[in-house]
Amino acid sequence: MKFWMEKRMEKKDNNRHIAIISYSFIIIFVGLIVYFTVFVMKDNSKMLNNPYNRTDDLLAERVIRGNIYTSDMEIIAETVVDNDGNETRSYPSDNMFAHVAGYYDKGKTGLEDAYNYYLINCNDNYVNQALNDIKGEKNQADSLVTTLDMSLQKCAYQALGNRKGAVVILDPETGAVLAMVSKPDFNPNNIESEWNKLISDKDNSPLLNRASAGLYPPGSTFKLVTLLAYMRSGNNYNKYKYECNGSFIYNGHKISCYNKKKHGKEDLKSAFASSCNCAFSDIGLSIDNQTFKDVCSSLYFNTSFPSEIASSKSSFKLSKKNSAAVMQTAIGQGKTLISPLHNAVLISACANGGYAVKPYIVSGIVNCNGKTVKRFEHPEKEQIIFENELPYINSCLKEVVENGTARALSGAEYKVYGKTGTAEYNSDGDSHAWFIGYADYGHKKLAVSIIVEDSGTGSDYAVPVAKKIFDTP
Repeated sequence: MKFWMEKRMEKKDNNRHIAIISYSFIIIFVGLIVYFTVFVMKDNSKMLNNPYNRTDDLLAERVIRGNIYTSDMEIIAETVVDNDGNETRSYPSDNMFAHVAGYYDKGKTGLEDAYNYYLINCNDNYVNQALNDIKGEKNQADSLVTTLDMSLQKCAYQALGNRKGAVVILDPETGAVLAMVSKPDFNPNNIESEWNKLISDKDNSPLLNRASAGLYPPGSTFKLVTLLAYMRSGNNYNKYKYECNGSFIYNGHKISCYNKKKHGKEDLKSAFASSCNCAFSDIGLSIDNQTFKDVCSSLYFNTSFPSEIASSKSSFKLSKKNSAAVMQTAIGQGKTLISPLHNAVLISACANGGYAVKPYIVSGIVNCNGKTVKRFEHPEKEQIIFENELPYINSCLKEVVENGTARALSGAEYKVYGKTGTAEYNSDGDSHAWFIGYADYGHKKLAVSIIVEDSGTGSDYAVPVAKKIFDTP
């Protein structure tokens, strides 16, 4: 009897072990199904775009690579097939979209890289795909529809001319990139033949997308940040008074206004409009360092700001004990660096109610029949400037145009709000020219961020570029 009881107990133990193992395999199996479902529905494009995954090469061999279009369906990039079936990637506008479109040979950059999965994926109906496979013909892959506006891109490209620099134009309400120009540039049609020349040109770095990856001292465009920090520091900014004598000395450190111009008696708004370095050095010293740092952190300095475009991280450094560094930082010099794209996000916030938009370039995917197969959704915007701060900030930006350093933009049918900047980048006083601003046409707005390298003042070199852009719509 005892023997049979022991046998029964042993059998129960075995059954329990089998059940545990069976359930474990079921859980693992279900987990794998869930994982692969998520992969197929969500992460497959990221996985296939990974440079270590060669699956994309196999897909690319079975299709004709898709096109890249502007928002009005003009071709930025296409694959041309000759009578012998040879394929050539073609860029009809040559250099004009070089950095934003990128290139396909010698690796991939720009949109060619970031959206490679979609450009080698086919969403034609399965019958057509099967028939093409039977005939040994390639299927036409899907195409990108961008937010880029051909007329604005052309205008920005021509307005920058032969100067080094960058232009970013955003829809400040949505973050859609309407134009993005970087110079020096290159012709992606000739990337293979010109490759060695391009990569060896260290002085000009033509392959660098200055619009998103370039980092520059912000110059007086940073006074927008200093203004916001001063407003949040507890000071009564409406009662600020200062008398500019052309230079400001504190603890043996001297700051001068451009050409040592004496601006005379000023309030905060007029000091901002005339871009008075002396007044803003004084203002910088009155701001608590932690407040300054907190404001910069809230504006995405020293961190990645929301963007679907690969960009460099803007930096802000400030020492508690170094008054000279504080004075330099307050006027946009010192160790502060910013990208044109980041500056475009900041000025867009002034135009849209205080929200940081997430810049994006691709609005959707269409198949070979022109049918939209995917629309890209964009997350909610984060408020970085409060509603009660905006009226005064915008009144300062307006004063720059009406009575300050950007007067060349006044008198138009549209309203312009902006800030110029002249950013010294070496001990010889050589400078980059900046302008950030937005135009209000009533039914829409355009935000711009412009830098013209090694030129002069923002008034003389960046404002004329903005004028041509704002006159285009």
